[in-house]
Amino acid sequence: MATVSDAPKASFRLSMLIYDTRYRSITIQVVVLLLFMAGAAWLVDNTVRNLAALGKDFSFGFLWNRAGYDINQMLVQYSNDSTHGRAMLIGLLNTLLVAFMSCVAATVLGVIIGVLRLSPNWIIGRLTTVYVEMFRNIPVLLWILVAYAVFTEVLPAPNAFRGDNPTASMILFDSVALTNRYTAIPDPMFARSLGNIDVGLFLVSLDLVAIIAVITGSVLVNRKILASATAVQNATGVRPVTWWKSILVLVAPVVLLLLALGFHAERPVLRGFNFTGGLDVSNSLMALWLGLTLYTAAFIAEIVRAGIGAVSRGQTEAAFALGLRPNRTMSLVILPQALRVIVPPLISQYLNITKNSSLAIAVGYMDLRGTLGGITLNQTGRELECVLLMMLIYLTISLLISGAMNVYNNSVKLKER
Repeated sequence: MATVSDAPKASFRLSMLIYDTRYRSITIQVVVLLLFMAGAAWLVDNTVRNLAALGKDFSFGFLWNRAGYDINQMLVQYSNDSTHGRAMLIGLLNTLLVAFMSCVAATVLGVIIGVLRLSPNWIIGRLTTVYVEMFRNIPVLLWILVAYAVFTEVLPAPNAFRGDNPTASMILFDSVALTNRYTAIPDPMFARSLGNIDVGLFLVSLDLVAIIAVITGSVLVNRKILASATAVQNATGVRPVTWWKSILVLVAPVVLLLLALGFHAERPVLRGFNFTGGLDVSNSLMALWLGLTLYTAAFIAEIVRAGIGAVSRGQTEAAFALGLRPNRTMSLVILPQALRVIVPPLISQYLNITKNSSLAIAVGYMDLRGTLGGITLNQTGRELECVLLMMLIYLTISLLISGAMNVYNNSVKLKER
């Protein structure tokens, strides 16, 4: 009986790396990687040689040297005897502060403007259109400078609040003073404070930690209440009333904790030539926050309008046919579907806010660009190290924001069943 043996396997040849489609893509990727590494090595070697020719080395030891300059706005303790590394930390915290404030305010304002742009009211629709076109077509730097000019040139001096017949008065129940030097606001105080804990770089308020823990717990409990109500609704068709439970769970624990801690607000009081007590917020921070907020809100408004417009008109008509009112239709039907269109471009706007915060140097706000990339760079002459550090920090912040928003986007996108 005749037998047929297996066909002999072809031996590997170097020409297969190019002519064989099984290996060609791998060959190209390896070649590109080697060229990239060679280019990077040449760039690093060239940089080191140029630094050596200038009598410099590549070192970050300057971060432990005395800074010797003051910072007008800081969230943690700092003095001119602190190191450049701590000055960098202050600048980073200031950057995160203005970015967070601007993201929150621009989102709230942008959503309101975006919804109002769809209003059938002619005046409201045109006013919101004028707002969007005016703010998004003028560079954000100009808006920051305009806001700073308003704060420094239009607002009264602190001594205008003095005397029996002052020419200026405080607002919001005599708790906030807008001056041409700073904005004085109430300072949250705790009569029975839990104290602080030292984590090395700065002190962490245990009062703040307790408040965050209580709020987090309240939100988790409220989510369980809503999930239980949804389960009952799916089983019976009738959704139980939960609004009073949500209010009780979300508000009562925080209020009780604040009462236990003896929370009160210390109002600013004019003594001499300045306000004492309370918190003094620099006008540079206010101008930067206002400029970034108004500018970015115009883009967010268009994103929200486009997201709502992407939802089929039939969804609205079906909701009306079921008896839902316009506000309930918007909150329960339109916005949940529009979020899958709104969130991705919204991530880009948050990243833009963070990067545009580097324009703070124009109004003297000491953010990361003003500290590490400004005074520290000029004092130490370590321009390469400072610029690399700033690039790394901004890249890290942007990746963290992008990652967090992508997680949120995955949580709100439509789930296929």
